[in-house]
Amino acid sequence: MYITLPPNVPKKLFYCKIDSKHVEVGIKGNPPYLNHDLASPVKTDSSFWTLEDDIMHITLQKRDKGQTWSSPIMGQGQLDPYTSDLEQKRLMLQRFQEENPGFDFSQAQFSGNCPDPRSFMGGIH
Repeated sequence: MYITLPPNVPKKLFYCKIDSKHVEVGIKGNPPYLNHDLASPVKTDSSFWTLEDDIMHITLQKRDKGQTWSSPIMGQGQLDPYTSDLEQKRLMLQRFQEENPGFDFSQAQFSGNCPDPRSFMGGIH
């Protein structure tokens, strides 16, 4: 996630708190201006935030691999069906690569409906 920070606030005053199902962003000593539940749980030890120029970069590591998020924030945004299908296919290829490290799946393509990468059992036959 990328958040444009308000101007004229020293960077050391910004904070970001990432819990497994919640994210909070604010300026120390003030109520948070982003305080939302996440759409799916994250690994807190692999999630982090950085500041670059006037933008906060929040990197969230999904706890459940192969899951497509329409938005990291619960109830916000929605992927269109085409983009969602592309993301499912990308995650499926990523899973194949992890399960079969000696093979190159970079040119692989799916025809028809892509199976759900979370529940897919087996591999390429």
